[in-house]
Amino acid sequence: MRTIRRLLATITIVSLAALALAPTTVQAAPATRYDGTLPNGATWIADVPANWNGTLLLYSHGYNPTPNNPPVNSPGPAAAEALLARGYALAGSSYSRSGWVTDTAASDGLDTLRAVTALIGQPRRAIALGTSFGGMITGQLAERGGRWLDGAIATCGLMGGGIDLHNYQLDGSHAVAQLLLAGEQVKLVRFTDTAEAFATAGRMVAALDQAQASPAGRARVALITALYQEPTWVPGQPKPAPGDIEAQVAGQYQNLRTILPFIVAGRSDMERSAGGNPTWNKGVDYGRQLAESGRLAEVAQIYRRAGIDLRADLKLLTHTATVTADPAAYRWMRNSTLTGRLDMPVLTLHTTDDGLVPVQHEEEYAEDVHDSRSAALLRQAYAEHAGHCTFTTAELVAAVVTMENRIQTGRWDGLAEPHRMQALADSLGLGSAAFIRFRVPEFLGDRPAPPRYR
Repeated sequence: MRTIRRLLATITIVSLAALALAPTTVQAAPATRYDGTLPNGATWIADVPANWNGTLLLYSHGYNPTPNNPPVNSPGPAAAEALLARGYALAGSSYSRSGWVTDTAASDGLDTLRAVTALIGQPRRAIALGTSFGGMITGQLAERGGRWLDGAIATCGLMGGGIDLHNYQLDGSHAVAQLLLAGEQVKLVRFTDTAEAFATAGRMVAALDQAQASPAGRARVALITALYQEPTWVPGQPKPAPGDIEAQVAGQYQNLRTILPFIVAGRSDMERSAGGNPTWNKGVDYGRQLAESGRLAEVAQIYRRAGIDLRADLKLLTHTATVTADPAAYRWMRNSTLTGRLDMPVLTLHTTDDGLVPVQHEEEYAEDVHDSRSAALLRQAYAEHAGHCTFTTAELVAAVVTMENRIQTGRWDGLAEPHRMQALADSLGLGSAAFIRFRVPEFLGDRPAPPRYR
């Protein structure tokens, strides 16, 4: 139980911790704190600076699986200080409960906005801003909140939605079970409780560690991490060179073993919310999954070096993929699926090497927005960092200013181009920024649902 508490504490830190951001050089104006409780029990807070510029940022926080469920109204103290100093008001809720709360989080945000404006007056502009899980909630607000919001900024968001997120994570977990724990009974879905999920995660991490002892094991880990869409760059370490396959695979392994307990425990919580397992891998072609991952050449090369048969492993994964979804859980989880039909301009921001919420989510989101004929409203920006939501203060404030400029002018006109956002960030006096032009790999979680699930 003590181990579980430590892991839950780690999850909370990953989800909600203040980012290590650069200090602001603008003196923060005194702010007035407001707070309240919504009819469904969600609490909210708002900070309004004395020099309020008329823009209110409605913040949606990251995933929090712990019983402690405080309201949050900014990405962290440094970002809050910088934004308040520039006159932005900040508001945010706790959501109605902790955990996977996609059924109420967006409405909790809009109810918070209404409660705050009843006290402080109507803002000149209201912009949704969200982090990680809250980035997905911001995506919901961008589709539903056109009467109350003028724009939306989704940072490091789960923009592929909950079903697709847990589908590709199931693919990776299936590969661990079949390739590294062959012959053992490994429960991957329908966990009875969090303790059972952590037990599975512990076995999987131990198997990953043991696999590092042999070339064949490292080759299979390369395949597994490709299916999990893990990046090669580890936070706090040098970025692997483009041709250094061994360093790349080692980085993917380190990233995966760090976040695997979070992924598996998160599935347990998600299944409780959905009332069952909303995901499936029956019918998945794992050869195709690897080909679409963009890592086929590297995985094939390391398999050849190890002297083992990649095709045989891919056939094994395809043949043993038998997990089916619970239709009612699938239908409930569709509340987290973003349609791409936008009510307002949206700017997404993602780090290039995010191990927890891979940047590939942005590829799927852009595709959904395009298919919904809303592409003119969307722009996507990328910061060259390793890690989840590891943005600098300058990058976050630049994103807010960029969106405000878009709302003012009614046009993008290149505002979200990397060089424009970099110049803006550099001019803020908030430290470094690393906006780059980036081509996002294919997202692996999107698959058509069998008719019986719908």
